Amino acid sequence: MYALHPRNPEELAEMLGAAGAAGRSVKLGGRFTKDKIAGPIAPADVTISTRCLSRVLQYDPRDLTISVEAGMPFTELSRLLAANRQMIPLDPHFSREATVGGVLAANISGPRRRLYGTARDLVIGMKFATLEGKLVESGGLVVKNVAGLDMAKLMIGSFGTLAAIAVANFKLAPMPEVTRTFLLRFASARSAITARDSVLRSVLRPASIDLLNPKASARLGRDGYLLALQAGGRAAVIDRYTRELGEAEVPEGPEEEGFWQRVREFTPEFLAHAADGAVVRVSCTLSEIASAVEALDVPVVARAGSGVAYAYFSECEAAGTWVKDAASRSWKAVIEFAPPERKHELDLWPAPGGDLAVMKKVKAMFDPRQLLNRGRLYGRI
Repeated sequence: MYALHPRNPEELAEMLGAAGAAGRSVKLGGRFTKDKIAGPIAPADVTISTRCLSRVLQYDPRDLTISVEAGMPFTELSRLLAANRQMIPLDPHFSREATVGGVLAANISGPRRRLYGTARDLVIGMKFATLEGKLVESGGLVVKNVAGLDMAKLMIGSFGTLAAIAVANFKLAPMPEVTRTFLLRFASARSAITARDSVLRSVLRPASIDLLNPKASARLGRDGYLLALQAGGRAAVIDRYTRELGEAEVPEGPEEEGFWQRVREFTPEFLAHAADGAVVRVSCTLSEIASAVEALDVPVVARAGSGVAYAYFSECEAAGTWVKDAASRSWKAVIEFAPPERKHELDLWPAPGGDLAVMKKVKAMFDPRQLLNRGRLYGRI
């Protein structure tokens, strides 16, 4: 296997087209920080990395839009935008090394998902290369543009199994004037969710509402069930939060920033100290979050305002057993991270549901010979 590093989208399309014409299998990625996520990486004839596609193609801060190549490091993009007090609030983990294309291909989002949405909500256009050697453009660089957006959405979360993301266009969000974090401790998940419900029914609109169980809180130097809210806006708006949540702990400055950094990077920090560790992602309704958290005897970080929870198992086999049990409760669960050498032993996605048939049809349209990132979609595609 040999590696190729295209320098622009046209070279990327040319390399993919050559591989497709020759029937060579392809391992596609950027900096490959997501090798532990999703399905096992099957052996490939050639590796193509987008890491050299790192240019900003168009950026006008007044328009709140930006177009960048897929290999640009996400942290570099964030620093560029911060200089104009703008942001793409996806909060991806592995953020120090992850590329824009990798974040989109894996559909990564973090604590601020509740307010700002996921990548599918923030991407307004895309250019991607196919195994036919073509560059396909979808959407544009106008926030109200809707033409072709569905094609871009197909690429988000596809783990590079359909095509190679070359360029992504984003709508940007202005940074809030003031942010403040509120930490509330509870003796049970149920009482924490009751407090969450009170917030959701109120006029308050926090950007983040995360729930950590005691084992997760302990890893961050705290205790109990921890409901963590972050709000942003004008000073008067933040004062309203302070009045409504007067009993909360309010970390400030570096302490606040450090707390959310630990939450965002909980997964890589856990995996760095758990050689056989696995991370399960479970999706359920907002009303079921408490039940999902209570059903887990491992560290759990839940997006309590979005219905997604992440469970951290020290042993892969225990994760596999729990995921199968979750399917019996009608929760959507996958083993999102596991050691590469263990993935073949695990049923990473035991209950894919009826959508899998549609996914396979889409895969056949883009890659009928199954050449691109084989098995990356949790071993199913």
